[in-house]
Amino acid sequence: MAYRVGVDLGGTKISAVVIAPDGSERARRRVATPRGDYPGTLAAIADLVAALEHEVGATVMVGVAMPGAVSPWTGLIKNANSTWLNGRPFVSDLAVQLGRPVRVENDANCLAVSEAADGVGAGAAVLFAAILGTGCGGGVVVGGRPLTGANAIAGEWGHNPLPWPTDTERPGPPCYCGRHGCLETFVSGPAIAADHARITGRHETVEAIAAAADAGDRAAIATLERFFDRLARGLATVVNLIDPDVIVLGGGVSNLAQLYDRVPALLPAHCFSDAIATPIRPARHGDDSGVRGAAWLWSVGEVFRGHPPQGGVGGSAPDNGRQAEIRRRF
Repeated sequence: MAYRVGVDLGGTKISAVVIAPDGSERARRRVATPRGDYPGTLAAIADLVAALEHEVGATVMVGVAMPGAVSPWTGLIKNANSTWLNGRPFVSDLAVQLGRPVRVENDANCLAVSEAADGVGAGAAVLFAAILGTGCGGGVVVGGRPLTGANAIAGEWGHNPLPWPTDTERPGPPCYCGRHGCLETFVSGPAIAADHARITGRHETVEAIAAAADAGDRAAIATLERFFDRLARGLATVVNLIDPDVIVLGGGVSNLAQLYDRVPALLPAHCFSDAIATPIRPARHGDDSGVRGAAWLWSVGEVFRGHPPQGGVGGSAPDNGRQAEIRRRF
């Protein structure tokens, strides 16, 4: 088995790691994401792969975790909060840039698969994973397999409206998807910072807000309490719908330690049950969960159990077989 590179294409950074045939990590690198620059993004990934290949002295197979999804109908990227990727033939363009086939999967699905394989969700029958970072993605694993769905949107909870909004939360902030009040506009990192700025006039990062809250700053504490309550409402809809055995959180916001005390305490009030015991845990592999999941995209038989990654191998042709099957069924 060849060396594999997992690439995690995020909204602010691109991380890459080389996984050896025995599963050990051999090298890693990280660069800033060329925001708004599609050719620059392709080039940055290619440069990372080339640098890592030089470092380990071997040719690698490449898997990419990215926001959004590959449309089953067109082969183009859709639903990425890194909007410069939308409508682009990313899989085939990257394959040309690298001179080899690539595999691509939604970043939250990669997180979910990684944590279901050997993370905090190992052995869980149903796992829900959410990335709380620049955006708010979600992925579902059932029986060890990622649930993609007929339209490649399974788990996209961030673009449902915030549940049970108060008068002050309606209609909600505008979202890049064209709607107002999406959950992503309340619980992502930029959303928390924007909410804090609206109330206090202070433009601070989530890390700074958390530090201020730890120091007793009442405004910062209130900002985090609003976030915890909104996240609990959002996760309650997941529990009511699929009742997962475990909820795993990744992304920068998942590093807020208070989250794992406050949100489980708030969750039961919004769930349709007499009691809720669903554990909410930070990803065991932390920021590496997405990149590790991407590296495993070439081990389809081991991890995906016959379920192919969205991007397939190399090309980005529409899934005409899927369209034909849907026409037969409906």
